[in-house]
Amino acid sequence: MLILGAVVIPFLGVVTAIILAWQFGMMSWLNLAMLIGGWYLTGLGITIGYHRMLTHRSFEAKPAIRWLWSALGALAVEGSPIDWCMVHRKHHRFSDAEGDPHSPHLHEGGFWNSLKGFWHSHTGWLFKSNWSRQERLKYVPDLMDEPMLVKIDRKYYWWVTATLVIPMAIGGLATWSVTGAWLGLLWGGLARVCFSHHMTWSINSICHIFGTQDYKSADDSRNNLVFGVLSHGEGWHNNHHAFPTSARHGLKWWQFDLSWIIIRTMEKMGLVW
Repeated sequence: MLILGAVVIPFLGVVTAIILAWQFGMMSWLNLAMLIGGWYLTGLGITIGYHRMLTHRSFEAKPAIRWLWSALGALAVEGSPIDWCMVHRKHHRFSDAEGDPHSPHLHEGGFWNSLKGFWHSHTGWLFKSNWSRQERLKYVPDLMDEPMLVKIDRKYYWWVTATLVIPMAIGGLATWSVTGAWLGLLWGGLARVCFSHHMTWSINSICHIFGTQDYKSADDSRNNLVFGVLSHGEGWHNNHHAFPTSARHGLKWWQFDLSWIIIRTMEKMGLVW
């Protein structure tokens, strides 16, 4: 039920927000700023923090910086850092083969099975994944020994609460109204969470079906221009599967990779290495 709520409630929030904006004009520049700004902050928490820093250990960071990116990732409502990294390491272990938690290619054979595979890789896998302690010990024993990440994991419901309360409070205080608070919740909370979810899930689905393969890898990972830009560099997915421990995913000059630009900037500042 928790997974179902995490998938459905943000989507219903988007629908409600669109109806209110379309029918009653109930949207402001503040709401748009919270939607986009929150998406960038929490999305980068996933790409820089959960993915490149924690899962693949592409770079190391000072404790405060490590906490910051892990915290921003937790606010994306994509699971605790321990669970997220567990699933992703398992994905790389069995990429597009039996055992991959979210491959679109395990339902081959006709149009209908292709649709089932796409649904599974995009969202359906969430309802079937093994989140047991045994899986954690198998794939992320290093992260389970890190007190900061364990604390986030144990109190994860507080992070889910915070990611909704913060934009609600900003909207309410900025407009000094209950309506402003509810619109903050809809746009800066639920709509932003929904958008971030589908950006991440599209890497699992679309970027294993549509795009180019510049490098040989033992799977069907693809480079996709649209999601290379929208997902802060994660859409250069074939590059990533070919060189999984690289902190840089956009390997060609024109492959925009915002996450790498930020990582490189932090390195020049002496915050990461």
